[in-house]
Amino acid sequence: MAEPKKKKIVSAESGEVVTSVPKKPQVVQAAPVGNATGLRVGAIVLWVLAFVFEILAICILFGKIQWTFMPQLYQLILFIVLDMACVIIGSQLWKKANHIKPASEKNPTLFWLWNNMGVIVACLAFVPFIILLLTNKNVDKKTKTIATIAAVIALLIAGGTSVDYNPVSAEQQQAAMEAISESVFWSPFGKVYHTYVVLDETGEVVECCPHLNRSEQLTTGTVEEAIAAGRTRLCSYCAKHDAITGVATDNVDVSDYVPEDVVETVEDAAETAETEADEAA
Repeated sequence: MAEPKKKKIVSAESGEVVTSVPKKPQVVQAAPVGNATGLRVGAIVLWVLAFVFEILAICILFGKIQWTFMPQLYQLILFIVLDMACVIIGSQLWKKANHIKPASEKNPTLFWLWNNMGVIVACLAFVPFIILLLTNKNVDKKTKTIATIAAVIALLIAGGTSVDYNPVSAEQQQAAMEAISESVFWSPFGKVYHTYVVLDETGEVVECCPHLNRSEQLTTGTVEEAIAAGRTRLCSYCAKHDAITGVATDNVDVSDYVPEDVVETVEDAAETAETEADEAA
């Protein structure tokens, strides 16, 4: 009996050999939204601790607190690290709370302050210490240099991680909830939520947005749950595919993902219209 020949899988779209067949992503249910008030309280407590660590570092800097078992430089670095950790964790809790219960855009100043509280706290938790450190003439040069570099790095890390790069307003959240009543989907590392996902009777993915082709797992939930998870914008491809308007979307150029047959149909229609116009003239 002849040995079975090895089979090749060829893509119908490109004609190239496919080395592996992509698996359909698994869909899991979103976690509960959570309580915004509790998260804000936790953030405030951590920020207060950050200020306490800053004050302790200043006391060590001026000799108000002296620990003989550890060099002054090590003490300063210890409190700088503790300060940074409290600022970062508190800021993450605050951003999470902002996504659960966003601020209104009716007052732009308050909206900006509400969404940048983490950055403001980061500056308050490090800038005064850095200024006092640089102006203190009683600290040796090595300690001043290393401690200043450590504090500046901590400030940059804490400030950078505290920024909400995708803030959402109460008005945007309400508009999205009114426009989309069905479940939405998002990937573990994505920054937007999607509506173009088709499931069969068993809950398996049949079709989905091209942006999700490489995702092994999708989370599904309401728009409110998606925004709470940090996905504050709707995928622009999904918005066009499902004809959804009035909702904040990302800035992806959807023309890059239009199927070739649609492009050809549009081009043919344009050529036909141009020919008819020339004949009419």
